[in-house]
Parts: sequence; C-alpha cells; structure tokens
Amino acid sequence: MSTNKMNLLSLLLSLFLTLNPTSAQLRRNFYAGSCPNVEQIVRNALGQKIQQSSITVPAVLRLYFHDCFVNGCDASVMIDSTKNNKAEKDHPENLSLSADGFDAIVKAKQALDAVPNCRNKVSCADIITIATRDVVNIVGGPWYDVELGRLDGLSSTAASVEGMLPQPTDDVSKLTSHFAKKGLSLDDMIALSGAHTIGLSHCTQVLDRIHGVRQDPSINATYLPQLRDLCPRDVDPRKEIFMDPTTPGKFDNVYYQNLQQGRGFFKSDQALFSDPRSKPTVNLWASNGQLFNQAFVNSMIKLGRVGVKTGRDGNIRRSCETFN
Repeated sequence: MSTNKMNLLSLLLSLFLTLNPTSAQLRRNFYAGSCPNVEQIVRNALGQKIQQSSITVPAVLRLYFHDCFVNGCDASVMIDSTKNNKAEKDHPENLSLSADGFDAIVKAKQALDAVPNCRNKVSCADIITIATRDVVNIVGGPWYDVELGRLDGLSSTAASVEGMLPQPTDDVSKLTSHFAKKGLSLDDMIALSGAHTIGLSHCTQVLDRIHGVRQDPSINATYLPQLRDLCPRDVDPRKEIFMDPTTPGKFDNVYYQNLQQGRGFFKSDQALFSDPRSKPTVNLWASNGQLFNQAFVNSMIKLGRVGVKTGRDGNIRRSCETFN
C-alpha cells in the first residue's frame, strides 16, 4: 500500500474515533491490563448473592434497563438521594426496583475493591453490564462477550426519569417510539421485551386490564381467571406475581409462545402479537429459541452503547451509590 493511501486511512480512522468516542472506548477485554479477572470476580459475587436471594436475577436485569433508558448506561440509577438532590432511584417509576438488584452491584464492587490491582479501576456502569449478562446466562439465557469501558455518570435526578421508560399499557407505536429514541429498532424492542420471560411484577400494573369495565379481549379465557385469582381487586399493592406463567424461572422463548396463546402479562406484551408489524417476529422467535437468543444478544449489546459516558463526562466512582 502506498504511503499516501496509508496516510489517508490513518486520517479517516482518526476522524472516526473523534466523531465516535463511544465506539472508540467500548471494547471487549477493556480491563485486561488493569483488572484481568474482572468478569470472574463479578460472577462469583453474583453467584453468592443469588444463593441468598433468587430475585437477584430479574432484579439486576431490570436495573440495567432502567439505567440505560434514562441517562444512558452510566449507573446513574444507583445514586442515593441527598437533602439537596432527589436521585433517579427515588422517582415513582423506580421505587419498584428490587433492593436485591442494587445490593448485587454493591457487593460486586466490594469484591473488586478487595483485589488490590482492581480497586477503583472498574466503573459501576460496567459492573452492571457484566452482571446483567451473567444473570441472563445463569438462568438459561445466552452467554455473550460484553463491551466494556463505560464511565459512571456525574448526574442523577428524579426529574430526568419522567417520560423516559416504556409503560405496560403502551401499544406498539408508543413502544417503538421509546426505543427509537435510543437508536433501537422495532426488532430490538421485540427482542428486549423478551426479558419478561423472567421476573415478577406488581399486581397493580394489571388491575385495570383484568378488572376493568371493559374486559381485554386479547387475554386468554383460561389465563384471565387465573390472573383475577392471583390479583383480586383489593390486592395488597406490594404483591408480585410471575410475568411468565409457564417457565417463570428460565430465560427462554416461551415468552413469545405465551403471546401466541393470549397469555401476555402486560397489555404492552400482548400488543406485540396483536399488531401486524411485530406479529411475524413474535411467531418466528416463538418457534426458534436460537434465533431469539441471537437477536436478544445483538439488542443487548446495542442497548449497552446508549449514552455511554467518556472523558470528562464521567469517572469511576469509589462508591456506586454516591458521587466522588
């Protein structure tokens, strides 16, 4: 290759890295030199936490979504409120996030800090990313290599959460709009909705759907009375039930099979099968778990690139729950 061509390629690469600092920073094995065992340390800490509380699995997965959808994947959801600042985690839409999810990340951070060469070298945002991949894999989901190199955000306000998270009553148009704002496609939205294959939700999220004046015709005739028994009108608002009534503790494509049968927990879930724009994909992934797994991995990696903080826009927190 001529010297002129090499100089041109070098210039183009430099320009690309300048215009795309996130792409330049995120990479696999980011901590190979500073904390080479980071992923194993996080996984071991998670394993211990899950033995104490199995709810840790869906709690971490949900924490990741709620973090990335607001200020990007920057661990801003971890910050505790102070007298002068009401942080993200205290917005009404985040109050249902399980303490076990937060605690799992804190314990993983403590485990890393106990290793001298890893102390304060790994961002909380990257810990959440690694932990999310691990909990999915631990309950039967795919293993995938995570991109690392995020910094922790410098801001966390409850006000920033308003209107940012998809709602359980959203139709496909609203869902698609929410995800598009993050650079995610219709297929990404359908794949990431598959995370509802594990975990629980409060009964209060579906009371109108199952006890409303107008019965939701999309609910399976057998599933509806089951939901009503589990979630009566006067149910304790703290009560939670599994979102996947078939294989609630396993990450699989049964979520999509449930939609085909009218057994979607949220209205937003069942809408994926009712809407002709998303129905073909639901049918495809209901019949092929391998294709769903690959789509989920691709979409999780894309989600992990949303709003990544670099340079002066972030740092590595000494405590995940407070700013330095």
